[in-house]
Amino acid sequence: MISSSDKPRSGIYVDVQNVYYTTRQIYNRQFNYRALWEHLAKTTDISVATAYAIDRGISDQRKFQSALRHIGFEVKLKPYISRSDGSSKGDWDVGITIDIIKNAPELDLIVLLSGDGDFDVLVNYVRDAYDVGVDIYGVSALTASSLKHSADRFHPIDETFLL
Repeated sequence: MISSSDKPRSGIYVDVQNVYYTTRQIYNRQFNYRALWEHLAKTTDISVATAYAIDRGISDQRKFQSALRHIGFEVKLKPYISRSDGSSKGDWDVGITIDIIKNAPELDLIVLLSGDGDFDVLVNYVRDAYDVGVDIYGVSALTASSLKHSADRFHPIDETFLL
C-alpha cells in the first residue's frame, strides 16, 4: 500500500448489510457506491477498499457484487446462515475489525461505512494506536451516537450518496 500521490492514503471498509438496510429503511433507496468512490478519490489515494457482504446466492446479489468489483472494491463474502429456530446469522464485524487493524499502520485515513455502535471501540483503538484519522459514513438517524462521537468526522448518508 504505497501512495502514488501526495494525497492521504485511505482505506474504505463497507458493512454492506448495514448500509443496505439503513438506507432502505430511512430513504427506501440504495446507496451509490460509485458516487462515494468518486467523492473520496478527489481528496485521497484509495489504497484499499473492501466491501463485506452476506452471500445468499441470489442472481441480483451477484450482479451487485460484480458492480462493486468493477468500481474497485474487493468483495468479501460469508454465506447466509439460517438457524433451525428461524433466526439467522451473518455479520462481518470481526472480519472488518481485523482488516482495519491489519491495514491501519499503512493508512492515513480509515473510512468506515456502518452505523453499528460496536465499532466505536475499534475506531478509538486505531486512532490512538496508529494515529490514523477515521471517517464514518452512516445514515444519521440509525447510526449509534457512540460511533459518531468516536470518529474524527461523521458524514451522514443523504441524497448525495443515494441512487
